[in-house]
Amino acid sequence: MKTLILGGVRSGKSRLAERLARESGRPVTYIATATAGDAEMSERIAAHRARRPVDWAVIETPLALAATLHAHARADGCLIVDCLTLWLTNLLLANDEQALARERQALLDTLAVLPGDILLVGNETGMGIVPLGELTRRYCDAAGWLHQDIAACCDRVLLTVAGLPLALKGELP
Repeated sequence: MKTLILGGVRSGKSRLAERLARESGRPVTYIATATAGDAEMSERIAAHRARRPVDWAVIETPLALAATLHAHARADGCLIVDCLTLWLTNLLLANDEQALARERQALLDTLAVLPGDILLVGNETGMGIVPLGELTRRYCDAAGWLHQDIAACCDRVLLTVAGLPLALKGELP
């Protein structure tokens, strides 16, 4: 089962993914895409680490997400990717202008054939005002397109609002 979980900041999307992973009864690998660029982000990462079970494997992957998924997906396993939009940000800020297109396509190609349970978390940014600045507009556009393409590949798409999941595709867990 492939599940995309979208929501705004502090909407409960990561907690939902973690709950679904625990309930799967499968060995869990948590794929973290965040990088600690400042003290506030370091605190966010520490909070995520503190609430994860100690028996979960953790892999930090800021750029090569498809390769990591391919290497660690197992028919009897559960992978959490948290989060797609931080991964997207890392690619937008990379010094390689082709990185985003290359890695995005690799993710879509890989996602289609992965075994096991896959839980993908992403920030829904397309429901607010259009941001000022070329980079932030590129980010919002890229996130929207990425989420549309990943939703098409997934069995289930959930939107979290105030900690409550809404099924956009498939059944509520």
